[in-house]
Amino acid sequence: MKQILILFLFFCFCLFQSYAQTSTRPNIIFILADDLGYGDVGCYGQKKIATPNIDKLATMGVKFTQFYAGSTVCAPSRCSFLTGMHTGHAAIRGNVTLKPEGQFPLPDSVVTIAMLLKKAGYTTAAFGKWSLGFITTPGDPQKKGFDEFYGYNCQTLAHNYYPDHLWHNHDRIDLAGNLKNDSVYSADLIHQQAMKFLKAKHDQPFFLYLPFTLPHADVIVPHDEVYDYYVKKFGEQPQKTAGKENAHFDPYPHAAFAAMVSRLDKFVGEIISAVKEKGIEKNTLIIFTSDNGPHKEGGGDPEFFNSNGGLKGIKRDLYEGGIRVPFIAYQPGVTKPGTVNEMPGAFWDLYPTFLQIANVSSIIQTDGISLLPSLKGQKQQQHSYLYWELHESGGKQALRLGNWKGVKLNVSRNENAAIELYNLKTDPRETNNVASKNPKIVQQIETLMRQAYTANSDWPLKASEKH
Repeated sequence: MKQILILFLFFCFCLFQSYAQTSTRPNIIFILADDLGYGDVGCYGQKKIATPNIDKLATMGVKFTQFYAGSTVCAPSRCSFLTGMHTGHAAIRGNVTLKPEGQFPLPDSVVTIAMLLKKAGYTTAAFGKWSLGFITTPGDPQKKGFDEFYGYNCQTLAHNYYPDHLWHNHDRIDLAGNLKNDSVYSADLIHQQAMKFLKAKHDQPFFLYLPFTLPHADVIVPHDEVYDYYVKKFGEQPQKTAGKENAHFDPYPHAAFAAMVSRLDKFVGEIISAVKEKGIEKNTLIIFTSDNGPHKEGGGDPEFFNSNGGLKGIKRDLYEGGIRVPFIAYQPGVTKPGTVNEMPGAFWDLYPTFLQIANVSSIIQTDGISLLPSLKGQKQQQHSYLYWELHESGGKQALRLGNWKGVKLNVSRNENAAIELYNLKTDPRETNNVASKNPKIVQQIETLMRQAYTANSDWPLKASEKH
């Protein structure tokens, strides 16, 4: 009897330990804006658009000033985040749309951060734009670690904010009314589902991935008081675009874009409020960032808003304006209020960061390093280098080595194209190519680019690899 009692007490102790470990693991909310530039929010210098909630998040937590997206376009940037790989190693390195809908899928062999967190006891959900494989492929969100998905599977369809359908897991959500009238704004539906998940009771810690579509093109938003405010503020004259006189072209694109950013800011504020109201603020890490630099399609005007914060380039460029993004992290007791961190970090760092935060061990090798010390204001391991490649616009490569930044253009046409070299410490806007004055640095970057790039038959970057 005594032995049975001891075994029972031991079982209760183990159960308590397991519950305590699970209950103290922090919730993770990762908010990913779409094509939001480094300078599109107030705390990063925006003057024309009000973003009080995002700005407040920065004052409560830590703001990174040299943080980079995984890529300069949608799908590979998301792949980099979810797999912890830079685009020289990632399974998806560009935007390729497949039929019937969706993009090139994540393969079976890829283990995402969501899969590991789910295995460790996290409830996982994603609401927004997926871009990493249709539901019939290995890249299906539910095959890649998410208990629940709601939104656009295909990023091409996501250009339309009044679509005829969205997806909830494997169920097609019919929005056929939008074919007659622009009645249901998809960004609102996605946010509503996210809030429903957030407000629900969860017996386990959760990982909430929010790849919102705002403020990606097409630039269009419901005409409400916020929109009217910006129309008046900008004194904007109605515009017409040949061949685009349709329901999805806004005659006041500056006002529409500003209202889209304001709507995103409102969503962020509601998420923060819901976390506080639920009493889980101290045990929830909230991160806000963007998938790449600002766009100029469908009514976008990065010059008017100084969307790249004065940096060179926009979306599809590997200059700073195309890949440097806002990045804010907040968790009471972890991040110090009002901290500004200048460490260069990137999307592939979030995989090991989330694993360390969740106290999950893994044998998966990534290109990232945990940023938890930086979040806590402690001494941080540094990258030896950061690397990107783009499989569009003639093929591009970029590599950051300390304060040096190398950019190589037209790689698909000429593997031996010259490297442009910039000193980001003295020339953050990349206006002065100093390659001719620093041949040893150029050679070092050239060598590292060759090391960072792993050939992939699905993603031939160089002319000699194409069949």
